[in-house]
Amino acid sequence: MRRPRDFDAELQALNDRAKTLKAARLTQLGELVIATGADALGTEVLAGALLAAAGNDDAARKEAWRKRGAAFFQQRRGQKTIQQTSAATSGSADSQPSSAAAGAGPAQPAADGESPS
Repeated sequence: MRRPRDFDAELQALNDRAKTLKAARLTQLGELVIATGADALGTEVLAGALLAAAGNDDAARKEAWRKRGAAFFQQRRGQKTIQQTSAATSGSADSQPSSAAAGAGPAQPAADGESPS
């Protein structure tokens, strides 16, 4: 005879997993804000820029932002590879943390609706 399933335990495990994923997402979004330099903006300015981006229906502008974001992440990957290589060859433990982007300027959408250039 099969053992009955404990639906309450399964539901609790799913809820715990959802909370863990939500917390990880919030952490990643915070790291993204810091890595792009957007943490230097005021809260209202950052919120306004995000609202402008979220409410924008211009496909060409969104594609331009997507390309800019992809280039940002490519640049960061290249920096991590260079940092890992130099740290491995020099034996230095003082390498730059992965959450800091050296030389990466702010990559935010324009709040006034202009496309980034």
